[in-house]
Amino acid sequence: MTSCGNHVDHHEGEEGDKLPPLIQKEIDLDDLWRESWSDEEDDMRKKRQLKAVRDTTKSSRSWGLIKQVVHWSPFVQVYKKKYPWVQLAGHSGAFKPCDNGTILKKKTDKEFLCLTRILEDEHMLQITPKFYGEVEKEGLMYVKLQDLLAEFDNPSVCDIKMGTRTYLEEELIKAREKRTMRKDMYEKMVKVDPNEPSEDEHRLKAVTKPRYMQWRERLSSTATLGFRIDGIKQADRDPDKNFKTVRTRQEVAYVLRKHTDHQDSTRLKLLERLSEIRDTLEKSEFFKTHEVIGSSLLLVHDQPTEGVARANVWMIDFGKTTPLPEGKRLDHRTEWQEGNQEDGYLAGLDNLIDLFENLNTIPVPEGLEGEG
Repeated sequence: MTSCGNHVDHHEGEEGDKLPPLIQKEIDLDDLWRESWSDEEDDMRKKRQLKAVRDTTKSSRSWGLIKQVVHWSPFVQVYKKKYPWVQLAGHSGAFKPCDNGTILKKKTDKEFLCLTRILEDEHMLQITPKFYGEVEKEGLMYVKLQDLLAEFDNPSVCDIKMGTRTYLEEELIKAREKRTMRKDMYEKMVKVDPNEPSEDEHRLKAVTKPRYMQWRERLSSTATLGFRIDGIKQADRDPDKNFKTVRTRQEVAYVLRKHTDHQDSTRLKLLERLSEIRDTLEKSEFFKTHEVIGSSLLLVHDQPTEGVARANVWMIDFGKTTPLPEGKRLDHRTEWQEGNQEDGYLAGLDNLIDLFENLNTIPVPEGLEGEG
């Protein structure tokens, strides 16, 4: 019995191994749009959001004994050395601190199944946080995972959600079977774009969940680039998750340049790791036989020391990753058509790698010249 509760070990690591990291999250499809703005204000809002990135990337304050660990959609968590985890918004109790550089995440059957299957795939083990089994604490079940920020002093973190869609095909099918008209989703839609609903949708003042989900993906870079920035935390600065309408290659590049502090050594280190992850995924049997939805790449870096970058990337969050029917495989690059279950993960990773390769030469978005 430890401070983490009753532990069932699933990892045969050496005692005393230094544990790298993990932060994971679960996405509620209905909670994406909390903020509202008019259609006329959209372009100005986007420029303000991009400009705000500049302000979050200036020189960091002295960090002393404090290390911050950030989690965005749908909540943010902060960890301070010698102090407990603090959940700042939503999903209270989903995460708990643990011992020896680990964290506890509330167990779900689907994610637990994926984590146990990953243990059998030597390739996935190279690019995902270590899994240390399930733990019972205060009558609830959790999975015990590595803290991916343990090896960093004052990390900056970027969460990038991968794939050309963030909903499962089974979710789409179930929503169509029910065919429920959602007034709440209609209201969210018209707050972003009053012209988006059809005449019938305007008359009913409601839209279906599938309609809403597919429209939502087109707002960000998910549909066009196969990934989107979900949130960024720069060192000791406050987290920023206002990237819902950052959709073009130029806009994404602008944000990532700010995130890497224009440090080319950091860019190259992240690029190297992203390329390793792509090579690894192309060899993984687990990856070929799963529909990978809602998973993220967690990019972490410290300020370079004497010109040497400290950066890493991990694949996280398997709460919506689903095994394929026996005998079926995905290439993760083929365009999605309903029924083929393709998720566009590698297509998005190809685009992300290309972006990092050309990060220094991609033009600054219009209206932000001289600030990129």
